[in-house]
Amino acid sequence: MSKLSTKPYILRALYQWALDSGYTPHIVAWVNDKTCVPRQYVRDNEIVLNIGAAAAHNLNIDNEWVNFAARFNGVSHDIWIPVGHVITLFARETGEGMGFEVEPLTDDDAPITEVDEAAEPEDAAESKPAEDSGKSGSKKGLKIVK
Repeated sequence: MSKLSTKPYILRALYQWALDSGYTPHIVAWVNDKTCVPRQYVRDNEIVLNIGAAAAHNLNIDNEWVNFAARFNGVSHDIWIPVGHVITLFARETGEGMGFEVEPLTDDDAPITEVDEAAEPEDAAESKPAEDSGKSGSKKGLKIVK
């Protein structure tokens, strides 16, 4: 039996904590060809996404993927992020959350679909660079977990 990662369990718990606290959960994800996100909002191979209930529809954080539908320029897109690519989950209002080491997906089974590069974000993507997102160790409450 293979060892299960604690990361998806921690992500689900942090997400629930943010909602219970009245905060807006955001994630920072490392982006490569296994990640399906709007590429125009990727900065230094990272993207910041609002995963709150109003922005991320049908959010699912399972043991391998974070996936949801998000609207960009009025058009719904499916977002697929390998759990190993999540760098941080944090509350937008306070910056509190937790950072993680990147565990690149090496499997060729990633569900990649085309994303409209000309789309503008409405709710899900933050256009600011990831370094302002709360992923740095200087933000309150963040801790890098292996």
